[in-house]
Amino acid sequence: MAASITRYDKMPIPAIDAHTRYFESGRLRIGVEYRVLDDAVAAAARLHLEAATGVETGKLTEIDDRGVSLHVYVQGDGGWCEHLRFDCFEEEPHYHYVSWAARSNEVLHVDPFAVGDPLGWALECLRTRLPQMLRRAEPGREALVSAPDVDTIMPRVAAAAYAARFDIEPQSIEAAAHGPASAGHSG
Repeated sequence: MAASITRYDKMPIPAIDAHTRYFESGRLRIGVEYRVLDDAVAAAARLHLEAATGVETGKLTEIDDRGVSLHVYVQGDGGWCEHLRFDCFEEEPHYHYVSWAARSNEVLHVDPFAVGDPLGWALECLRTRLPQMLRRAEPGREALVSAPDVDTIMPRVAAAAYAARFDIEPQSIEAAAHGPASAGHSG
């Protein structure tokens, strides 16, 4: 199993707050963002990313992908930290386990032939596997999130995710991707 995990030397590119809709309940926050990732965006972001314990630099050129990202944050003593992300991209869908304590950013690729629609699969994981996935990312964080918190926000998260996928304006998304990122790790 470990061979299927890529451990990156940088933490993930944060959400662009101005282009992300956030939904909160208790100590759980899920952000829905339509994201464009290309060479320019990756190069600009990489200059400001914090180091991680992995050894892979990741693909640095010939990047051209886009899709809905679901950013999963848990509020701990240090504030909101993203511990799980689903990048439901058109070309290379994947998800991240992020541990700020261990300084790790681990990525697993999604096989759309096995799971079907990556966005539908990701939403189902959030509904049914969130505690287990949070424990895998950052042990102890699962205890901070309750099932009612998940149930409260998931209908709005799902609606926003499908709206982001189908109601995008290509020009504004491209402009947003190449503008300054106003987000970051907040905790």
